[in-house]
Amino acid sequence: MSRPKSLYRVSFLNQGKVYEIYARKVHQEPLYGFVTLEELVFGAQSEVVVDPGEERLKSEFAGVSRSFVPMHAIIRIDEVAEQGSARIRDAEGNVTAFPGTHYSQQPRPPR
Repeated sequence: MSRPKSLYRVSFLNQGKVYEIYARKVHQEPLYGFVTLEELVFGAQSEVVVDPGEERLKSEFAGVSRSFVPMHAIIRIDEVAEQGSARIRDAEGNVTAFPGTHYSQQPRPPR
């Protein structure tokens, strides 16, 4: 019996909004400071009720095979059993990203 494919709900900040999307593969990229999202999953095409938020995300990520999200923009990654609706919402409350740099840029000593 084969194990069902994992499904992850990823929340991250993008241009002052919180994006919540679903992906089958999530991993840290060798490209320093980025998390890779692959095999993005959106609602079924045959749904009668159309969610405009999910449609916006679907069109924004159309043709994207892999998305690199800066690590400091990630709010949360959950492995879930069932897919919900992908959405974009306002960043309200205490939602903030980590500071922009994760390393210090100290001046080099003179040679």
